[in-house]
This record gives sequence, structure tokens and C-alpha cells, in this order.
Amino acid sequence: MNPIITAADLANELAGPRPPVLLDVRYQLGGPHGRPDYDAGHIPGAVFVDLDAELATPPGAAGRHPLPDPSAFGAVMRRAGVSAGTPVVAYDAAQGWAAARAWWLLRWTGHTEVRVLDGGLAAWTGPLETATPEPAEGDFMPAPGALRVLTADTAAALARSGLLLDARAGERYRGEVEPIDKVAGHIPGAVSAPTTENLDDKGHYLPPQALGARFAALGAEPGTEIGVYCGSGVSAAQEILALELAGFHPALYAGSWSEWSQDPDRPVATGPDRG
Repeated sequence: MNPIITAADLANELAGPRPPVLLDVRYQLGGPHGRPDYDAGHIPGAVFVDLDAELATPPGAAGRHPLPDPSAFGAVMRRAGVSAGTPVVAYDAAQGWAAARAWWLLRWTGHTEVRVLDGGLAAWTGPLETATPEPAEGDFMPAPGALRVLTADTAAALARSGLLLDARAGERYRGEVEPIDKVAGHIPGAVSAPTTENLDDKGHYLPPQALGARFAALGAEPGTEIGVYCGSGVSAAQEILALELAGFHPALYAGSWSEWSQDPDRPVATGPDRG
């Protein structure tokens, strides 16, 4: 299934016989909570999902956004109306990071019909509503393991044997700034691949051919084992979606830099070069 859907196609599907469940995952790293924006207006029928509280467990040794407990995640999705045979569309209002996190988690736990609204809420030209929907309980039961997940050790190994992409901004990769975590730099051997370069100036994903060329220039080739990390495993999901559009099937290092940098025994690299 194509991992993205246009606003026009979403409008058609919502009016059709098999409308998707909508998840509003508005979130800003370090910014205000997304719920007030949701309450002020959302795509009709959309259910708000709290990234910090419902798409992650509390921060700790495993990073700032550890993967949620599958049973708790399943309960959240069922309350939103998600069933095993129901299509799902997630959206946010930023760079697609939060929506892609919901997309990745559903895919990881076995849901096969989930997409992200290309361009996010800004692409939606239809009406908005302020009412909070009360969908019928879904029946989705998560079965984690459908997508690959890396640990700190396997991410380090992949940086040596394959291609490990760092989805953060280039200045964070190079160690010039670190606004969130205590240590600046990157995993040795990782390649800088900021998520901003996956989108055009309107926030839409680049065409698959352009994304393929972008990742090929970074070292991705058919048969290459690829992993992705970021600060805490959120924006990396957007990079994974972009890689899937380009025909690759990467793994996620869910703990990402927020886990890696907590251990003083793990090496840290700085500067622009791989290695």
C-alpha cells in the first residue's frame, strides 16, 4: 500500500463506502500541546492522539520517546475506532514527523492499511469541525514485530556494515549545536540525512524517483541494509516513510540519539564526515 494519500483522495474516501479512521497527531517538539489546536478545528471525524502520552512511554534510559507498550497502544487505537480491517489515515500540521510515528507504530504492530496525509493539515481544503467524535470501539489487536527495530548495539553494527542514516538537522549531526540532549554529535559511521530534504517547499513528499536519487547519493543501493535514527525516534519515522516511497525497507533505531548519548561508554563522532 502507498504510505501516503493526497487530500483529494482522502476527501473521496471519507465520502465513500469504506471511510478511513482519521488520527490527528498534531505535535511540536518543545512547543505547545496539540490538543488546543485540535479543539479549534480538525478534519471531520478525526480523533486526537497525544504523541507523548499515547505513542510513547515516559522518557528514561531508553530515550525521550520509547516505544509504547503494545497493549496500551492497542487500547488507544481501539478507542479511536481502529479495527484490523479498517483503513487508517494519520495527519499532523508540521513536517509529518508525528503522523509518521503513528503510521510506523501501526505498521510495526501489524496493521496493513495505514497512510499519512501528504502535506498534512495544510493540504486539506475541506471543512473543519470542532466537535469531538465518539467512534465505535475498534477491534485492532497489536502484534509487534512486523517492522524491524534496532538496538544501540545493532545500530552501531549497521553503521559499519550497511547504511545508518541520521535524520536530524545537519548542525546537530555535526555536533555544532545540541538543543535537547546532553551530548552533541552522532553515532560513528552514520550519514547525515535531514528529514527536511524529503519534502518540497509545500511540505509534500518528493516524488519517489527524486527520493530514490537522494538516498542513492547517501549510499542506499538495492540490497543495502538501512537503519534510521533521529533524536528520539519520532522524525526518523518520517525518513522511513520517505525511504519506503523510494523502494527501501529500513529499520528504526527507536531509542535514537536520546538513548545513545546517555551512555558515556558509547562513542560519539562530530564533524561532517562519515566515520
